[in-house]
Amino acid sequence: MSMSAGVTAKGSGPGRALWSSTVAFTVCFAAWTIFSIIGVQIKRDLGLSDFQFGLLVGTPILTGSLVRLVLGIWADQYGGRLVFTGVMLAAAAATFLLSYAYDYPTFLLAALGVGIAGGAFSVGVAYVSKWYPKEKQGTALGIFGAGNVGSAVTKFLAPVVMVALGWQAVAQIWALALLVTAVLFYLLTEDDPDLAARRARGVKAESFAEMMAPLKNLQVWRFSLYYFFVFGGFVALALWLPRYYVGVYGLDIVTAGLLGAAYSIPGSIFRVLGGTMSDKYGARKVMYWTFIGSVICTFLLSYPATRYVVDGIHGPIEFTIAIGFVPFMLLTMVLGFFMSLGKAAVYKHIPVYYPGRVGAVGGVVGLIGGLGGFVLPIAFGAMNDLTGVWTSCFMLLFLIVAVSLAWMHFAIRRMETKAHPELRAPQDLPEAEGLGAAPPASMPSPIPTGSRRLAAGD
Repeated sequence: MSMSAGVTAKGSGPGRALWSSTVAFTVCFAAWTIFSIIGVQIKRDLGLSDFQFGLLVGTPILTGSLVRLVLGIWADQYGGRLVFTGVMLAAAAATFLLSYAYDYPTFLLAALGVGIAGGAFSVGVAYVSKWYPKEKQGTALGIFGAGNVGSAVTKFLAPVVMVALGWQAVAQIWALALLVTAVLFYLLTEDDPDLAARRARGVKAESFAEMMAPLKNLQVWRFSLYYFFVFGGFVALALWLPRYYVGVYGLDIVTAGLLGAAYSIPGSIFRVLGGTMSDKYGARKVMYWTFIGSVICTFLLSYPATRYVVDGIHGPIEFTIAIGFVPFMLLTMVLGFFMSLGKAAVYKHIPVYYPGRVGAVGGVVGLIGGLGGFVLPIAFGAMNDLTGVWTSCFMLLFLIVAVSLAWMHFAIRRMETKAHPELRAPQDLPEAEGLGAAPPASMPSPIPTGSRRLAAGD
């Protein structure tokens, strides 16, 4: 049994580490997605295009993605407690300075700094996973990952604060929350057991190059594609949906923010269920459920409002096919649910396959997933500008999840046939497995009885 497993059996350290990390990640995620609300007002004030708006809301996601790899490695090397605290302090300073931005370039610069908050995820994964044994890591990481609900916190509270006090107040209050959380987190938690044991033995941390070694495996990049959809797509929609509701259904920003939260909440809280299901049924099976459900949802959401004219018996018959407001809201919530299961399942794989490199592997997977949250809002805006079709964002998501499902399925089949060569044999003719060498050419080839029946049936 690993040291982590032993520690979970006694003391309150694991519980404090898990819940303190979850609260801290919630606050970080709330700051990370702040532009989903204040960005709408900034768009109006500066007269930005959809592409410029997509770039603005995606810029913090870019920073948070790029720093995840380095921060994850630092968490393995120097301990998640110290690195997590530093991330929150840096993000607090950047978020406060955001309130002094005055034009588009300065907003983009401030957004880069705010994005540091997004790097908290890879730090928290490395920190929390070291307190729990493998059979409990899925549930623990699912609880931690529920901090994604910070996006909903922003959507609920930021519109109210912005209407009452202005968007600058939102940035300042969120910065204060980060500062207070950083202090409390450092005071309430302790170093993870692996770091404590390493210090007790006087062993130095592994080098950066050694931490990066697993990234040579194609499997890591396959996991990254999964996370590009389940997390990157989730973040992108969390940022984009308020704009979508305003543009398509003509809602005000407060109502649009609340409906965006209705998507974010199940997409965050049910991550806990995804972790528990991954522990119980296996992460691979949960990923199948995730991708199949997401393919169905994105396909339905992709269909644009279309007006048809049919030449009827008594003249033209005109009708329209479109997804109404309520069905759209329900479908996005279901999509968020499946994404939440997938987010937990992806990270269930990592401590199992790479127990000593959770920070590095989790960092690169989180990096690619976070890049999805940066690239996709920009792509959504660009596709709106180019095609003029609102549902084009869901068309793109459908393509990504369909490719992910196909790659996962064929990769799993390859692994199964490699581990069990007998699976390569024809499965519809099991009798053929017992045959020896082929008969001489002069003799008629014997046909097993079962094969004759199959041939006759054809």
